[in-house]
Amino acid sequence: MKTKNKMETEFAPAERATEETIKNQVESILNASYLQKLYSAVSDIVLILNKERQIVFFNPNLLDMVGKETAESICGLRVGEVLHCSHAFETKGGCGTTAFCKECGAVNAILSSQNGKPDQQECRITRKDSGDALDLKIRTSQITLDNEEYTIVSVSDISHEKRRRILERIFFHDIMNTAVGVRGLSELLTIAEEEQLDEFRNMIYSGSEKLVDEIKMQKDLVAAENNELQFTPVSIESIKFLKEIVDIYKRHEVAKYHTLVIDSTSVNVTFESDKTLLFRVIANMTKNALEASAQGGTVTIGCAQENNKIKFYVHNPSYMSQSVQLQVFQRSFSTKGAGRGLGTYSMKLLSERYLKGSVFFRSSKENGTTFFGIYPLVMDSSS
Repeated sequence: MKTKNKMETEFAPAERATEETIKNQVESILNASYLQKLYSAVSDIVLILNKERQIVFFNPNLLDMVGKETAESICGLRVGEVLHCSHAFETKGGCGTTAFCKECGAVNAILSSQNGKPDQQECRITRKDSGDALDLKIRTSQITLDNEEYTIVSVSDISHEKRRRILERIFFHDIMNTAVGVRGLSELLTIAEEEQLDEFRNMIYSGSEKLVDEIKMQKDLVAAENNELQFTPVSIESIKFLKEIVDIYKRHEVAKYHTLVIDSTSVNVTFESDKTLLFRVIANMTKNALEASAQGGTVTIGCAQENNKIKFYVHNPSYMSQSVQLQVFQRSFSTKGAGRGLGTYSMKLLSERYLKGSVFFRSSKENGTTFFGIYPLVMDSSS
């Protein structure tokens, strides 16, 4: 007797129940009418999954999020598939089977529950096609119906809550620290010696610039997510553009005890793009690289032409752990502590939604970490 080959997966089992099995499971749960009444009365999305992690029941709240009209189009799918997680369509096995799924709160909570441990985790999803980001709270537990084990999954959309918390943290922590520093320097001006005045003035100006830039960055991010940013293409010279970034960041506090250089092999290419948005992306790459480097480290930025596109890159000698690599572009993920850091997410959002390009990275212990941004040489403002 031949044994059926298992589907390939990098994390959770990929195998699925047959259509007939799904149909029977759906009917079995629908016969328990009290479940429908119970779960229709709660405000969260409620799903019931079979042992293959496929949906066999959902309450009406799910339709408000996904916009599907019939049960037939949802039953049999997995959570990431119905929510259009970008990673759920990367492999034949679907949701739960990529390396990225190892860090997914939803998949881990479901597996934990199936192993007898009710769980609660947060899940970050970037939706396929739209690029919209979701922050979800996932609660899981087991239930037995007709002698068969199922997983109850409660899904709460906490996206607005997470955004508010992150924004508050940035304003109350980063911006407040900068504002307090500027005020302190202003007070010192009243008692400073004559020879100290120019130094203090420059420090106040630099602090004020940072304060304004932090506020603008958050304003732009909100506008970008709401599709409200204006795209304005202008002619840009790549080497001059890189020099502007170096001039700004070599005096920045994150560059202290670091060296920032332009790769000597960089080519000067004239191209069209929105300079303000592109600057946000490459400057963020540069700042992150400086922050990630150990004292004495060198950060190298550069550019190259590849056919009808321009490629920018920023290299630093540090290595990102596998866990960080799998989460780095998610909206509310940060290596800087809870509620910190939107740089990598905004780089991806601005590049893909507005600059019609892409960002990616390579990271290894031998070669360090390099972030890349690839963009068309000519942009149409109506695109």
